[in-house]
Amino acid sequence: SSGINAEYGQETIEYCSQRKAFGKTILDNQYVHYRLAELQTEVECLRAMLYQCVDQHVAGEDITPQATMLKLKSGRLVREVSDSCLQFWGGMGYTDDVFISRMFRDTRLMSIGGGADEVMLNIICKYMGTDPSSRK
Repeated sequence: SSGINAEYGQETIEYCSQRKAFGKTILDNQYVHYRLAELQTEVECLRAMLYQCVDQHVAGEDITPQATMLKLKSGRLVREVSDSCLQFWGGMGYTDDVFISRMFRDTRLMSIGGGADEVMLNIICKYMGTDPSSRK
């Protein structure tokens, strides 16, 4: 696995290493490989937080705030990753022939289903004591 996501991350890297524009592959552009590195860094940070939460949960700790933060961040990050990957595919990314098109559409649900981002933010604010209703 190349990282980011084993399927559409790898497909994007392969496609960008083959697709050419302005005399070089898309992957040869500094912005593209730097952006993929940034996204991989974000994914690894989220993975580390997930592992920490699992350890805390197994130890019997309340991980509600951290799990809520993970839900919020993962929903946003998966959309950011799919958006960036789709951008690197160009117009081909919108066709039904490629996996990234479906991922771009389907990952939107992660910030809606199972608790919308706004619900997650409200829970986090309550734990932080910044929600107006929790300060009364």
